[in-house]
Amino acid sequence: MQTEILGARLIDPASGRDETTDLFLADGRVQAIGQRPDGFAAARSIDARGLVAAPGLVDLSVALREPGYSRKGSIASETRAAAAGGVTSLCCPPQTRPILDTPAVAELVLDLAQASGHARVFPVGALTRGLEGEQLAELVALRDAGCVAFGNGLADFPSNRTLRRALEYAATFDLTVVFHSQDAELAAGGLAHEGAVASFLGLAGIPETAETIALARNLLLVEQSGVRAHFSQLTSARGARMIAEAQARGLRVTADVAMYQLILTDEALHGFSSLYHVQPPLRTAADRDGLREAVRDGVISAIASHHQPHELDAKQAPFGETEPGISSVEVLLPLALTLVEDGLLDLPTLLARLSSGPAAALSLPAGRLAVGGPADLVLFDPSRSTVVGEHWHSKGRNCPFLGHCLPGQVRYTLVDGRIIHEA
Repeated sequence: MQTEILGARLIDPASGRDETTDLFLADGRVQAIGQRPDGFAAARSIDARGLVAAPGLVDLSVALREPGYSRKGSIASETRAAAAGGVTSLCCPPQTRPILDTPAVAELVLDLAQASGHARVFPVGALTRGLEGEQLAELVALRDAGCVAFGNGLADFPSNRTLRRALEYAATFDLTVVFHSQDAELAAGGLAHEGAVASFLGLAGIPETAETIALARNLLLVEQSGVRAHFSQLTSARGARMIAEAQARGLRVTADVAMYQLILTDEALHGFSSLYHVQPPLRTAADRDGLREAVRDGVISAIASHHQPHELDAKQAPFGETEPGISSVEVLLPLALTLVEDGLLDLPTLLARLSSGPAAALSLPAGRLAVGGPADLVLFDPSRSTVVGEHWHSKGRNCPFLGHCLPGQVRYTLVDGRIIHEA
């Protein structure tokens, strides 16, 4: 199918392109930008005047909940939610049931994702069998089955020696390791950032050092092993500074932050709403400001949703007994646009953190709009607003932003030149 997109403001951070122009799509590819190709006969024409055309967003952490957690979500429902948020490529973590630690599970995820047709899915495989931190998973076989990186989530390694050997093995095959740096012993039983708010509310705290101690260990082992590493879900300003120092030393490290960590702080916990129960926890305003600065400077090159949908019952209990996580992939772009409204980032830089930055972090074939490249793009209207929840696709409604009016509206999302979401 041939499609023309006329009069859009095209922003492609990977090439530095920012201009008002036309796009011509055919056979799942960008056939031309600007000048109509000879003989091009569009079956669909989109009047994109006033709209921004950008590479489809790349989200490095979207829990699809399948296989194993169908009450919370499915690959079909959560990739549809991602498309509604302008996301065309996403990585899913290995916390499925069974754990994504064998090629069979990876192939199942990819088959279901291809059948749903809503987004490109790139599995992150388990670094160790069962995420237990003891025996390595079949990393090379998982890579060959389609896994783009490997991680252990928040599950800690009981032995630094075992972690070192795992990183050395990954470095041998030039595999990327994803770290969620949180010391399990320091975080044990914690529900909120250890500080004034947690003390006032009587909630068990998780200190900043739970992140920074684990981060220091992981960075030292990355330096020793030479592995390519991505540090996911940073929560503290000091952690961001540690990443900056490691990058300055020449380590091959990248980092991302959850979008909601750039908006919310632990002050949101007043009222004990379980919708703000996340792990790692929301931290202070100073931490939020430090993370924003790291995003602005490019130390943190990717903003991710860290989407974790839950069924209703999972959030209907006393705060400490609820399951952590926010359903957030559908509001990734509108929430991100608040950073432009606040003057923190200009629009091209923001889109870089949502597309080319995350794609480069895990070497994904996504995040750019170029002639001959995949026709994966989002068209959004920056002048209109989104009322969160009016049209909701995720199975999980555990989102504290439901009912909020946020800037920007995703009008079209295209994958392989096919319109998979239209407002």
